[in-house]
Amino acid sequence: MCGRFAVTLPSDAMARLFEAAPANDLPDVPDYNVCPTNRVHSVISHEGVRRLGPMRWGFVPTWYKTPTDGPMLINARAETLAEKPAFRAACRARRCLIPATGFYEWTKAEDGARLPWYIAASDGGPLAFAGIWQNWGTGEERMTTCAIVTTEANETLSSVHHRMPLILAPQDWALWLGEAGLGAAKLMQPGPEGALAFHRVDPQVNSNRAVGPQLIAPLVE
Repeated sequence: MCGRFAVTLPSDAMARLFEAAPANDLPDVPDYNVCPTNRVHSVISHEGVRRLGPMRWGFVPTWYKTPTDGPMLINARAETLAEKPAFRAACRARRCLIPATGFYEWTKAEDGARLPWYIAASDGGPLAFAGIWQNWGTGEERMTTCAIVTTEANETLSSVHHRMPLILAPQDWALWLGEAGLGAAKLMQPGPEGALAFHRVDPQVNSNRAVGPQLIAPLVE
C-alpha cells in the first residue's frame, strides 16, 4: 500500500533525470504530502520519446461513469496486475514512472493511535515508482489517471507495512516503459534490502491538509 508520498525534486531536474520532455502544466513542487486524487508527475514513453506530464493519482477504469463510480484505485498489486480487468490492458501497454522523494506508511500504537513513518532512499536520492495509467472520459471531463504498482514488502520494511511501492532502478526504467522490449514482469518484485531507510515523523501528517518540510523530519520525542 502507498497512500501518501512526497516529491521535492524540481520539475526541470526531474526532466533531466528521466531524459523526458516536460509539459507546461506540471504540479507544483515541493509537495510533502501528495494525496490520492492529487495531480502527480509521471513519465511515459511514446515511440521512444519520454514525456514528463501530470496525471491524476487514482486510476479510473474506462467503464466508470464518473471518477467516483467505484473504489478509488490508487494502488495496483503486482501479483494480480495482469489479471484484474481494471488493470490488465494498462499493464501491457500503458506503464509509467512516478517520481517521488519518499513515502509514508503507518503502524498502530497500543492505544490505536496511527503512527506515521517516512520512508526514503538510504542514499537520499530520488525514487521512481512503477505505475500504470489510463485515460478516462471525453471532452472537458477527459483526464489521465494512474495507480502505483505495489509488491510485498521486503524484510527491511515488513516491520512497518506488509506492502511497498514497486521502486525501479534507473537501469530498469527503459524496460518498464516498454522501450527495451518485453519482460517487464520480471521487475515486479520487492526492492533490495538496505536500499530504503525509515523514521518516525510527527502525526500532523495524518491530515491530508498538512503541508511543509517538517512533515518528513524525524520525530523528536
